[in-house]
Amino acid sequence: MGSERRYRSSDHCWFVFHFSLLLCFGKQTLAELRYSIPEEMKEGTVVGNVAKDLGLDKTSLIDRRFRVVSGSKDAFFEVNLDNGALQVRKKIDREELCHGSGVCLMELKILVEDPLEMHHVVVEITDVNDHSPSFPEKEQRFEIAEQTSPGTRFQLHAARDPDAGINSIRIYTLTSNDHFEIDFSQSDDDKIPFLVLKKSLDREQNNTHLLFVTAVDGGKPQRSGTLNVSIIVLDVNDNRPIFSQDTYQIEIYENVPVGTTVIRVNATDPDEGINGEIEYSLSRTLARKVYDIFELDNLSGRIKLKGVLDFEESENYKLDIEASDKGTPPLKGRSRVIIKIKDVNDNPPEIEITSLSNTVSEDSKPGTVISLISVTDKDSGVNGKIISRITSDVPFELKPSYKENIYSVVTKGILDREEVSHYEITIKATDCGEPPLYSVKTLSIQISDVNDNRPHFSQNPLEFYLIENNVAGASILSLSATDYDVNDNALISYHIARKNDLTSFLNVNSDNGHISALKSFDFETLKTFQFQVVATDSGTPSLSSNVTVNVFILDQNDNAPVILYPVSSNGSAEGVEEIPRNVNAGHLVTKVRAYDADIGYNGWLLFSLQEVTDHSLFGLDRYTGRIRTLRSFTETDEAEHKLVILVKDNGNVSLSATATVIVKVVEPKEAFAAADVKSATKVDEEDNVTFHLIITLGSVSVLFLISIIVLIAMQCSKSTDYTSKYLQETNYDGTLCHSIQYRSGDKRYMLVGPRMSIGSTIVPGSHANTLVLPDRRTAGEQETNYDGTLCHSIQYRSGDKRYMLVGPRMSIGSTIVPGSHANTLMLPDRRHTSGEGSYTFLTISI
Repeated sequence: MGSERRYRSSDHCWFVFHFSLLLCFGKQTLAELRYSIPEEMKEGTVVGNVAKDLGLDKTSLIDRRFRVVSGSKDAFFEVNLDNGALQVRKKIDREELCHGSGVCLMELKILVEDPLEMHHVVVEITDVNDHSPSFPEKEQRFEIAEQTSPGTRFQLHAARDPDAGINSIRIYTLTSNDHFEIDFSQSDDDKIPFLVLKKSLDREQNNTHLLFVTAVDGGKPQRSGTLNVSIIVLDVNDNRPIFSQDTYQIEIYENVPVGTTVIRVNATDPDEGINGEIEYSLSRTLARKVYDIFELDNLSGRIKLKGVLDFEESENYKLDIEASDKGTPPLKGRSRVIIKIKDVNDNPPEIEITSLSNTVSEDSKPGTVISLISVTDKDSGVNGKIISRITSDVPFELKPSYKENIYSVVTKGILDREEVSHYEITIKATDCGEPPLYSVKTLSIQISDVNDNRPHFSQNPLEFYLIENNVAGASILSLSATDYDVNDNALISYHIARKNDLTSFLNVNSDNGHISALKSFDFETLKTFQFQVVATDSGTPSLSSNVTVNVFILDQNDNAPVILYPVSSNGSAEGVEEIPRNVNAGHLVTKVRAYDADIGYNGWLLFSLQEVTDHSLFGLDRYTGRIRTLRSFTETDEAEHKLVILVKDNGNVSLSATATVIVKVVEPKEAFAAADVKSATKVDEEDNVTFHLIITLGSVSVLFLISIIVLIAMQCSKSTDYTSKYLQETNYDGTLCHSIQYRSGDKRYMLVGPRMSIGSTIVPGSHANTLVLPDRRTAGEQETNYDGTLCHSIQYRSGDKRYMLVGPRMSIGSTIVPGSHANTLMLPDRRHTSGEGSYTFLTISI
């Protein structure tokens, strides 16, 4: 094969003739043109315009005898005298012209006369992918032993493709399998394929393998050829006989006749030929008595009874069986046969559960089938007759079928998982033999849940006490509801019902019920509020319930005392007091007045002298804030004294404020003149204060009268047994509290509560904390008017009794002795604890 082939003229005389003409008469003009054309082109296909490329005049081509003068008998090209184009005369097959993968060239000579010229034209025939790869044989067969090592190579037939270059064979592929893969090596221009064993063969699993090797060329589109490869796996004695069971068990009656086949053992060997032929034998290690009672057929594997059985002598026998093949060397398998001897008429009934629904929905209707059972007895006759029943007290019963000893277990009552979630059904089957034998079977039935229970709060409504100034965003309380259902039916989520301006500051964790406040509450602004939380389960359909939460804000000592008097014109707590020099000891200089927005101990104020010019001259009442002289003035005493008064509350962390009083000592005449000026100023101030006080008291009285009218109307329409939504348990522990007094008929009542909010609706005589006030008036005294005015009261304990001190006109700082005041009431004891001692408390009257 050559890389190129040139065709020269076979008519040597004709060529010499034209060449001689060219030398003698013509002008030698030589040129060489190159063209390229694919093979298999149709006749008349233009290769190139030779006349144009040579610069010849198209109109003179005929006169100049423009022609191809190559001497090949099979002329594949010709020139068109009309346009000077070189065109295909005959279809070209590259594989016939040029054998090989090299460049295929055809040399042509173009001759023109007058003057005589010869031009060389080289035409390259390019390859077209018109041939598919082909194997010399369609099938190839290999015989491979199953112990052949992985990695062994087997040469395959190489495919051939007449096409050249990229259109020749590029790759070999193999059908997907577990044992073989394809590989190939390069030899000159050919690729030689090999079959490589990548995983050991096992004839017993697969004794033949059918594979397909495909040779694919690189053309577009690709062409391919296929070789069928058959692999025959040769056997090796590598499998020992295997019994169908590792242990055989058989039960026979003791009266079985001699010669009866007890059991047949069976072993198989996957090998073939003599490697798969099996012989059976009894192990040589058995007791001598076994050989006397049983015999084994070495070809069929049947075990026959050779001697007489006796149940009382032996209840079972164990026979070790060997199976050996005839390979070289022989391989053996072993199994054990356990023969149990049964006594005659000693078999109890057997209960078989053919179908069982271990889980039954609690909403199942009576008659629902949960299990099918069959009862059998190996005995016969009367000994095989069976009576079955349920012995346990359960809402289930046995329902007989049309066939004897077949029963269905059905429900006979309503099921409730929340009451009983699991049942143990005991079924007893008794035969009619003498003595009767019985069997017991227990069915374990689980009752599945349906969503038939709503979430439940242990307490509704729920009261919660929250100290003011809580941290915004922190959890303030946690709600928990229970659901007697299980799983998703008991998975509870929480949310706040009916959002409003107040509850918008609350957030509830839907998963655990933790409620957090998004803002900090202030007792002085808000004392109580109410909201509802809804608990919803995740059942289908879901069920829900809600709980009302009453939140009571507890006071915290977060307000410092405010000095009401003295106050200067610029707002500072400073004042000037003038007193005559001739006053006696005990003279009231002035009274420091202060106010604390907190309540209880947090609002209980104590006064003390922080700074004083002369400690022997002035004294301060720690409860009332009154400043009095301790002695008379002398001539040596200074005319001006500065007193700094510290006002402090009784909170855990007390807060305080200070007031400064400048006391000027003047002569009696100057003091009287100054007193007149002050009195005139105070008259104007008191008139203004009195006016506002009258308006305030009038508004409170009107609101109270309206409340009394509403309460009386409610009293007439409802029973008298009411319970406050605010006071669940009265705690008379000495704290400063509020009370309301009113008259109904000829009796007076008082409603008391440590956390009662102003404006609460009160029904006379309807609350457990309502007290009947004793009438302590005398004939000459003016009647005390308990007309519903909001007042303050103090509760305290003395010994084993509890008292309440009330009074609408009690002055600030009064010292109270338990039991000594006319308005002291003995409270009914609602606690089980006791205390000792007497207490003095501060009360502020309105």
